[in-house]
Amino acid sequence: MTTRRSRGEGGLHWDERRQRWIATASLGFDARGKRITKKASGATKTAAKKKLRDMLRDHEDGLTSLAPRYTVAEAVRYWLDYGLSGRTPTTVSNYRVITEHRIVPQLGRRRLADLSAEDVDRWLRAEASQVSTRTLRLMHSILNRSVTYAMARDKVRRNVVGLCEIPTGKTGRPSKSLTFEQAEKLLTAAEGSPLRAYIVLSLLVGARTEELRALRWADVDLDGLPDAEPPVPPSISVLRSVRLGGDTKTRRSRRRIAMPLRCVDALRRHRIGRTTEPESLVFAAASGAGMDAHNVRRSFRRVVEAAGLDPMAWTPRELRHSFVSLLSESGVPLEQISRLVGHSGTAVTEAVYRKQLKPVLDEGAAAMNDLFPLAADSHSDSRSAAGRAGHENSPERCPG
Repeated sequence: MTTRRSRGEGGLHWDERRQRWIATASLGFDARGKRITKKASGATKTAAKKKLRDMLRDHEDGLTSLAPRYTVAEAVRYWLDYGLSGRTPTTVSNYRVITEHRIVPQLGRRRLADLSAEDVDRWLRAEASQVSTRTLRLMHSILNRSVTYAMARDKVRRNVVGLCEIPTGKTGRPSKSLTFEQAEKLLTAAEGSPLRAYIVLSLLVGARTEELRALRWADVDLDGLPDAEPPVPPSISVLRSVRLGGDTKTRRSRRRIAMPLRCVDALRRHRIGRTTEPESLVFAAASGAGMDAHNVRRSFRRVVEAAGLDPMAWTPRELRHSFVSLLSESGVPLEQISRLVGHSGTAVTEAVYRKQLKPVLDEGAAAMNDLFPLAADSHSDSRSAAGRAGHENSPERCPG
């Protein structure tokens, strides 16, 4: 005689309609007090019994999947809805665009429990030919964090996305900087533009665009203290940005920067006819609200076009790159440039602005020339030797 299974061991029965063995496991109760029941089926009693054991083992290990048909699309969208608290609407919108255009069409229908590392590898490899490496990393991060979020809610056993390497994508748009001549043309073209003071400060002070858009008149000192000892020049204090919470990018980004006279003149002319209450924004729309990044880019392109440059090839953030480049070309040490742009150290400045930094490090050669000068006769001998070598290699002496 067959003995009845103990409570909690589940049950097996034959389904005449489906012609399959059905395994049923009771997995406790949900938050509303309703019993949680999970079922599986098998063509044979042995197969169904094995599935029953797997369900009970997963339940004991805390790996019970309450949604066996839970898809990748559901997981990512759930994370976007509930896992991004504290992020700005712009960030969430950007993540949603990437999700709907790059993740859901390729992987969205895949059941999360069936998603394999090979699936993710093939997806990343296919996308690598279409997007930049930075976008590829962001796509991987969104999927990885979504699956981790689902795993914490017992939707899947493990996260295979974190096991996958990120391939190299398309080469992104390289950052660049204005030459001195281009910078002069841009400053001239900015005359009469509502964005004139914004452009002058971006180029001659090197503040980030999000820092300038959050600048208030209380942060601006147009007079300084010329009679102090030592004199205090006119300056701006970078204390906030348009980032979430109003904080600057890093702690080092909070800084006070002396302004060149051209910046002082631009701000004096900019404040004419505008509200200059201490807490009012220096760069604001007609309504007094902060300037939108899209509006800044649109106005900036008009100035770039008036300067005779390609308006689609330049963005406001590249004025900061130009600031670094022009200082470096003028011989300003990397440590000073790093402090001016608000970086936490020179390594950040060198990594981000490597192409804008002066390529030739000549300080060592100049110091050694002073310490060990070349004797006059040796110098003339070396010049004579160089002249002879040049004469021997001249076109007239070359055979053929």
